[in-house]
Amino acid sequence: MLPRYTEEARKANQSLLELLYNFAERKNATPAQIALAWVLAQKPWIVPIPGTTKTHRLEENLDAISVELSAQELQEIKSASKQIQIMGERYTEQMEKSTGL
Repeated sequence: MLPRYTEEARKANQSLLELLYNFAERKNATPAQIALAWVLAQKPWIVPIPGTTKTHRLEENLDAISVELSAQELQEIKSASKQIQIMGERYTEQMEKSTGL
């Protein structure tokens, strides 16, 4: 199991999901749309490439283009996310070595 997805890490990282859910509710969007809208707002040359196998998720992802995050909202997300410490490494030590990063 990846370290970030252990039960302990998932519980500790729940606050990041709560941040997304709160913004989603405020913007009448889904958490996935907020995440994609945030990526789109970073730089014009950054393009998110979400994966899905379900048509309704594809449509949900495409609708993220209509979610506009103001400069104030982006700053609010940035400030709030800085207060959240993510627990658990992204990869196992063995996987990390094999990536060459």
